[in-house]
Amino acid sequence: MIKLILQNKLVFILIHLFFGYLGTFSFFPKLFGLTIVLIPLYFIFNSKNENEEALLFAAYIVGAEVYTRMIGGFVFYETGKYVVILFLLIGMFIGRFKQSFSVQYVFYILLLLLGIVFTKVPEGESIRTNITFNLSGPILLGISAFYCYQRKLSIRIIMDMLFFMLLPLFSMIIYLYFRTPDLSELVFGGTANYSTSGGFGPNQVATVIGLGMFILTIYILTNTALSGYIYVDAIFLIYFTYRGLLTFSRGGIFTALVSIAFFVLFYLSYKRISFFKFFRYLIIALVFILSVWIYTLDMTNGMLNNRYVGENSIGVKKDYSTGRIDILKIQMSNFLDNPLGIGVGNGKYERLKKGKNITAASHNEVGRLLEEHGYIGFILLITLITIPLFNFLKGNSYQKAFIIAFYMIWFLTINHSAMRIALPGFIYALSLLNISNIDELDDVNEGNLMIAENE
Repeated sequence: MIKLILQNKLVFILIHLFFGYLGTFSFFPKLFGLTIVLIPLYFIFNSKNENEEALLFAAYIVGAEVYTRMIGGFVFYETGKYVVILFLLIGMFIGRFKQSFSVQYVFYILLLLLGIVFTKVPEGESIRTNITFNLSGPILLGISAFYCYQRKLSIRIIMDMLFFMLLPLFSMIIYLYFRTPDLSELVFGGTANYSTSGGFGPNQVATVIGLGMFILTIYILTNTALSGYIYVDAIFLIYFTYRGLLTFSRGGIFTALVSIAFFVLFYLSYKRISFFKFFRYLIIALVFILSVWIYTLDMTNGMLNNRYVGENSIGVKKDYSTGRIDILKIQMSNFLDNPLGIGVGNGKYERLKKGKNITAASHNEVGRLLEEHGYIGFILLITLITIPLFNFLKGNSYQKAFIIAFYMIWFLTINHSAMRIALPGFIYALSLLNISNIDELDDVNEGNLMIAENE
């Protein structure tokens, strides 16, 4: 099955584009949600995870999570995270035990659970829901990190895993096309737009679109076969970028651009690209970005510019962080006042109790860790930040390009979207991998080039 998918990438991209259309029909969502859980389980058990099936299918769920939430394909809201955890746990314990034992992440999970002791919710609120909402993401990170820590994977498998993550994003992009009203009928303002996000949370939608932009760029830059046609891949990237800008949610787009920039910096350093060639790539990138920006700016009657400079629809400056800084200030205050933390999920209730007119859940995982877990949260945060950096320092520029890009996607995402989705926890774990056979990709690409020339 894995081999069939990887040898027919364009076919499976087209199938997933069709899945996006099917998402508009009522019979499809639950069928899709069930299928993407049961079929991978069969192949993981059947292969005993010999070829990293668990990681590949976990990556697929990471890419599919937001789309499946949008169409109502999961029974529980957090099902995507549970399934990623399940796949990786099964992958660890069937067949050969391949990962290096990481005591750091065992303690990380145990210390996270300590915060439950202090959890108190108002009468009528579900303590289970509050705990799962706030801890499912961090625990997924711990399980994923344990699986990936110093796990030796070839660059070929990593690229295959990124393709699996990308596939369901094609479904979401097409679904957005069918669910978005005529843009001429929309009134764009200075806030994130639910109408262009399929009626779903623009923050989550833009976050995974940004992931798609990153993966497509990596495939194009490394000259790795995706559709088989570089111009088709470029069109995919252009359309992903356009749809991401239309959400008017900035975090996912900024994250994509920053992670791509870091990847390019180290990748070109490894390739020893001349200044002239680098300058040519830079001009091409700027023309691409400006073209998509100007077109989207025109489609939104100039409001895209207002959104990105932090102005409302009439050009008046507003809080660029849309309230996130206010929540972070309160979180820091609670952290200093409560060294042991206020308990998992208690943040919004504490803000309500203090008379603050801010009851939304935190979009910042750094602030949430400190506020709800106290000094233990501070230790956990330092642990998470530092361990991948040691892996980064050991690698060459090619390995560093992937490690730092994964690391930046994680860190930037948790600062604008917390861990609402599986993506940041899973992508963090990828920064811990021991990336091997880095010349394998070049050999495959050169072979493909020779075949194309002979034809």
